[in-house]
Amino acid sequence: MSAEATNPEAHPEARPELRRRGRTRLDLRRLGRAALLGPTSRDRLPDAIGHVAEAHRAHHPDADLSILRRAYLLAETSHRGQMRKSGEPYITHPLAVTLILAELGAETTTLTASLLHDTVEDTDVTLDQVRAEFGDEVCFIVDGVTKVEKIDYGAAAEPETFRKMLVATGNDVRVMSIKLADRLHNMRTLGVMRPEKQARIAKVTRDVLIPLAERLGVQALKTELEDLVFAILHPEEYESTRALIAAHAGERDPLPAIADSVRGVLRDAGIAAEVEVRPRHFVSVHRISRTRGELRGSDFGRILVLVGENADCYAVLGELHTCFTPVVSEFKDFIATPKFNLYQSLHTAFATPEGYVAEVIVRTRQMHRVAEAGVVALGNPYATATPDATTDPDEERVDPTRPGWLSRLLDWQQSAPDPDTFWTVLRAELAQDREITVFRADGGTLGLPAGASCIDAAYAQHGEAAHGCIGARVNGRLTSLSSSLSDGDTVQLLLAQDASSGPAAEWLDHARTPAARIAISSWLESHPDRAMATTSAARAPLSVVGARGGGGNAVADLPDATVRLAGCCTPVPPDAVAGFLVRGGAVTVHRIHCAAVAQMRAVGRTSVAVHWRATADCRVTLLAESFGRPHLLADLTEAIAREGVEVVSATVEPPVEQRVRHSYTLQLPDAAGLPALMRAMRDVPGVYDVSRV
Repeated sequence: MSAEATNPEAHPEARPELRRRGRTRLDLRRLGRAALLGPTSRDRLPDAIGHVAEAHRAHHPDADLSILRRAYLLAETSHRGQMRKSGEPYITHPLAVTLILAELGAETTTLTASLLHDTVEDTDVTLDQVRAEFGDEVCFIVDGVTKVEKIDYGAAAEPETFRKMLVATGNDVRVMSIKLADRLHNMRTLGVMRPEKQARIAKVTRDVLIPLAERLGVQALKTELEDLVFAILHPEEYESTRALIAAHAGERDPLPAIADSVRGVLRDAGIAAEVEVRPRHFVSVHRISRTRGELRGSDFGRILVLVGENADCYAVLGELHTCFTPVVSEFKDFIATPKFNLYQSLHTAFATPEGYVAEVIVRTRQMHRVAEAGVVALGNPYATATPDATTDPDEERVDPTRPGWLSRLLDWQQSAPDPDTFWTVLRAELAQDREITVFRADGGTLGLPAGASCIDAAYAQHGEAAHGCIGARVNGRLTSLSSSLSDGDTVQLLLAQDASSGPAAEWLDHARTPAARIAISSWLESHPDRAMATTSAARAPLSVVGARGGGGNAVADLPDATVRLAGCCTPVPPDAVAGFLVRGGAVTVHRIHCAAVAQMRAVGRTSVAVHWRATADCRVTLLAESFGRPHLLADLTEAIAREGVEVVSATVEPPVEQRVRHSYTLQLPDAAGLPALMRAMRDVPGVYDVSRV
């Protein structure tokens, strides 16, 4: 069976937020027995689901509860006679899962599917029956949370089950909402399982379910899951943290008095607000104790301020910073820049005259609902905005709650058919705990994990076409593909025109997203010869040397002297120039602003007057910087030839991070044609700069 054994008293202290608020925990075992043994009127809601109905009506006063009654009756009848491993009636599990979601504000369709989420997996009920009685949406959600058969998948059943749920979540996030509530109840009731099985389930919860809860913004589930996992996997640290919280409970808590001060300040300012103290959960206390050392009374909780409008949040912030001493480093504005999991709030902290530092969270009531329940609070993502709104039946439904990280998971999982690869990469992807947003050159956006490089952006935007990426501009400046991106950057990706272009093996050192790594690895495996070439030792510079030399059309006022144009600055008419006599009786000519001129004068070289002949031809050395690609040298040489310019010599340096430098010494028939030549070279695909040496 899918649900774990029941032990309602296991780790009760792992839910301090419920205990401190004084909320009554419902005795689901008693309710389950009442449902099974007591008489139930078929024309009203069964008593056992009355608490679910009450919690649901608190969020949705006009909800039609008849469908919940029908779903409960089907679930209770189907599971009748089934018991959990602790001996409790099995119906207590779907009831508890549904109650969790009802308290978070889930809409009726989610609660209906929650009541039925184990029927197809553990009873004789079929998906066709669910579809016929409750509709396509409920059927889709129930199918999404139903595990794949172990008899068909063997050891791969667990990763394939998660793959199935992720794909279903891509179409309807309510699938994952039910899975998270299901895992929470199973974790609450894990106490009678063998320790090794508890640890295995806790590790999967830690590595997969908790990150998913974080990404979907369901903080109420995430924090309790963290505490339950903490108690199982780190019992010693858990006990020390529990003792720390217990010791604090016996001391005077300064936060209520600080909250009263905040209420007074806001009342005097005419700002309507609710102010309450929010105790930290166990894992949060453990984390700050490791970073701050000895904790003070104000470290065990935070002050939450709830207001009506966004503007009120900033008004509250202004009053707090005016009346108290703010800790500037603690200020964060997640309203102007929301987190990738929908979270919005203002975070700040201030010091009190008694020396305490109080952390404050300011948000609207709607922000608070979303912060606690995440996507669960958004209701049906497919509900039309207006009664007469229509959609194209051939158009794919767009889920407004589907964030960038979920789209990335759905993309790369298609390229990871091996369950072990999928499972490993999924955990690595979910371990990325922050996300950035970068802007594309066409105005679109890309959601990427923190630390992503231009390579990741290329594959996120272009898919396999990114194999031909030769460079990028970040915020208008050219940069290498290995460069890391920051939140808010604008990235323009440059693709080669040559379809045979492919990634270099070193790209794997800079790729952070699974989609990029899988695509690069697949290409390298299918092109072993190209892969070996990209990792071979750097070649010596390629040089092509012509037959001409000398001083071009520069003339020195020194009879019979050999004139040479300096390679360091390559002067051309009508540059202002200076000449110096060097060993062998030759005169070397530099541009007047060349750094070598000062050096020549410093060492006492004899200055010689030079001038340009009346002829227009000249010699110049140009440096072309480009992104490496096949046929680049040929294309550059062709562009130079089209301008009627002769190549005296050329040097190509080995590529470094896909960047190549070409040096050309050229003989121009007319110096006036130099700007046009440089423009023609810059127009060659892959070339991003041409300059005189």
